Amino acid sequence: MIPLTATYRLQLREGVTFATAQDFLPHLTANGISHLYLSPIFRAQAGSTHGYDVIDPNAIEADLGGEAGFATLAQAARDAGIGIILDIVPNHTAFSLENPWLRDVLRHGTDSAFAPHFDIDWSERLLLPFLTDTFDALVAQGGVHVERAADGPVLCIGDLAVPINPATATIEDLSALHDAQVWRLTPWQRERDSITHRRFFNVTGLIGMRVEEQAVFDDMHRKTLDLIASGQVQGLRLDHIDGLADPDGYLTRLKAAVGDTPIWVEKILTGDEALPDWGIAGTTGYEAARQIARLLTDGDGHAKLLAAWQAQTGRSGSFHDALIDAKHEVIRQDLAAELQQMIGLADDAAAAAGDEQGQEALREAVLALLSAFPSYRTYMCGKDVRAADLSLMTRVADTAAQRLRSDHVVRLLTACMADPQTPAAHRLQVRFQQVTGALLAKSHEDTAGFRWNAYIAANEVGADPDDVTIADAAMNGWLADRLPTALTLTSSHDTKRSEDARMRLVACSHLPDDLTALVAGTADLPGAKAVSVNTRWYLVQSALAIWGDEPATLDDRLRDHMTKALREAKRVTNWTHPDEDAEAVVLDFVAPVTAHWHATDPAALHRLMDLGAQLSLIQTAVKLTMTGVPDIYRGCLSAHFALTDPDNRRPVDPAVLQTAVDAGGLTGDKARLSRDLLALRHADPDFFHAAACAVARDATGTLTLTRTTADRTLTIRCDPAATPPVTIDDAPPFSETA
Repeated sequence: MIPLTATYRLQLREGVTFATAQDFLPHLTANGISHLYLSPIFRAQAGSTHGYDVIDPNAIEADLGGEAGFATLAQAARDAGIGIILDIVPNHTAFSLENPWLRDVLRHGTDSAFAPHFDIDWSERLLLPFLTDTFDALVAQGGVHVERAADGPVLCIGDLAVPINPATATIEDLSALHDAQVWRLTPWQRERDSITHRRFFNVTGLIGMRVEEQAVFDDMHRKTLDLIASGQVQGLRLDHIDGLADPDGYLTRLKAAVGDTPIWVEKILTGDEALPDWGIAGTTGYEAARQIARLLTDGDGHAKLLAAWQAQTGRSGSFHDALIDAKHEVIRQDLAAELQQMIGLADDAAAAAGDEQGQEALREAVLALLSAFPSYRTYMCGKDVRAADLSLMTRVADTAAQRLRSDHVVRLLTACMADPQTPAAHRLQVRFQQVTGALLAKSHEDTAGFRWNAYIAANEVGADPDDVTIADAAMNGWLADRLPTALTLTSSHDTKRSEDARMRLVACSHLPDDLTALVAGTADLPGAKAVSVNTRWYLVQSALAIWGDEPATLDDRLRDHMTKALREAKRVTNWTHPDEDAEAVVLDFVAPVTAHWHATDPAALHRLMDLGAQLSLIQTAVKLTMTGVPDIYRGCLSAHFALTDPDNRRPVDPAVLQTAVDAGGLTGDKARLSRDLLALRHADPDFFHAAACAVARDATGTLTLTRTTADRTLTIRCDPAATPPVTIDDAPPFSETA
């Protein structure tokens, strides 16, 4: 088995194939990387940019190079001494007419062999929200007809070709034919209010899979297990573990199937939440990114920024208050269908308990419980309930009850979930735990995180803008509890900013007057009066985060990002009903801001960038030496500035990356520091697996991180005011200054 020292994450698709990945191998070997970590490789929808919309989990994507291409990559990696980690998607597949299993279900309904595979509510016909108008209106317009596809008859509407039951194909009346199917076509706008399949967050185009069933598990993992058994794959990363009905049971089954192959889960830990004892290698590491950013944030400077932002915007309260407001909006809008399902399940559970309640009381109780839930989910499974989960549910019920005139219904539903006595109560338990994560993700990361713009360095996946710093003792306690095999990421395909962009923003907490000066400098620019102060704070920080690109490219990237930020914030526009006029006011303001900076070359901008570079090197040193396994996102061994996707998925050139160690500035400094620290890990993985880890800061702001065993101490000293900011003292057997 290849010793695990560091992983390197590649996003496949959009021109990145298995052959491209092979071109990265020299870059990995030169830097002591032990494992190549690939985004999903299985067949996805046509035109997929990410691969998480899988349509066949047992076929390797032909556009990436197919089975032969992957085998060639696996052999080349093995020859280079590098293992491969696969990102797999057990939670969902594409809710698409390209999905062959789903096509069979659409044609044969519950008689299909694949009907048990999908998480579908068959109490009514399966809703397909694919239309631009009502079905009857489209029939009246002459836009509906029957044809024959390779797999049988289909009902055609424009580009849609929906499989129909062969026994109904002779029905001439189109409305009657439609009524005879197990599915019902509806306008796409219907998806917000009513769906009949479990989806991924609010993405109706993805359908939940019932991997808790052995047959479904087998069908979903057949090819993955073959790749492990053949020695082509050495590790697994599991996407969205919190979407599953029973994560613990799933992991037990998967561990039995893969033996000692390491497993990491995409699990977002919030606050002081601990990973359940699942016997796996650990998480993918978002909590590590948060802790490093907290360690490097100046609390006094952040307080100054927050006060200035609140004074200028008129905002008050806390991020938590903004999050609660966002939760109430998201559950009533983006997740309205899930809310209706939850109310129905609550009604069934209450009735089964002999305590029937009115719909409005149930609605209020469900809303209160969902909005009060502070983390992604609990892991209750029937009557198997951990003490920590029971305690959390009790606290949630107490908080929810304070917001209602009567706490009876909240207590009733909580009791049903914590100790389910009926099948109805168990169904409520399962679905509640699946919805809480979707609600928190959409409310925190994708709504409130684009509204609370005082210090967007803290607006990250799993982070808390109300808790932006950490004391040494707390950090050391967290490090002591951390699994040595847990991944440590600072950038990923899902982070809101890349690691170096984030450190420029962290620099704002050290130099708060410089950020407020940059914001103030935009107040009199053309178009400023039409842009809210809060949006100007966000735009200035976003421009700072990626400043240095070619002017035209920079403006395009900022405009694209601001469109996404405005729609995620959902104040003046959104994804479902975009207000392009409102968006244009902000997008037209990008050019005046960047032109002003090009013309005036603000000293504040340079100070923030310079300090950000120093902090980036310190972040690199902490990440590569602390407890855990460093995970490097492609391009991030040297300087890499990006905003959230799709900006952080732009292609990088492996040939350029290999020459980074010879470059000047942050690019070269970071590349050389990364190479040297990864060489230490590569030379002695056992030391980094076993060594105790601790941090300490002195009055001057110097941070010292030590890794210690009985016969070796590695000391990393980090001083943002020094040149270089990082020094390495390894006694014995190595001593070097980076």
